[in-house]
Amino acid sequence: MASGWGITGNKGRCYDFWMDFSECMSRCREPKDCVLLREDYFECLHHSKEYQRRNRIYKEEQRQLRAASQKKKEGVDGGGGGHH
Repeated sequence: MASGWGITGNKGRCYDFWMDFSECMSRCREPKDCVLLREDYFECLHHSKEYQRRNRIYKEEQRQLRAASQKKKEGVDGGGGGHH
């Protein structure tokens, strides 16, 4: 990856992020100064933040669907007014 070449022979998709991070590391006083560039580079490589966000969205959508389904059931089952 650090060579800059992707699998298709073109520049790798994360090469620019790597260059920014690498340049920062070569001129920083402390590695922590480059932590945001490092995060950007790793996000480009692994998409972990994107996957976490998608997972949270999916879980919330499922929660809302279950809540709507439960509310609908309660409306149908509980709407008899107590007459037997």
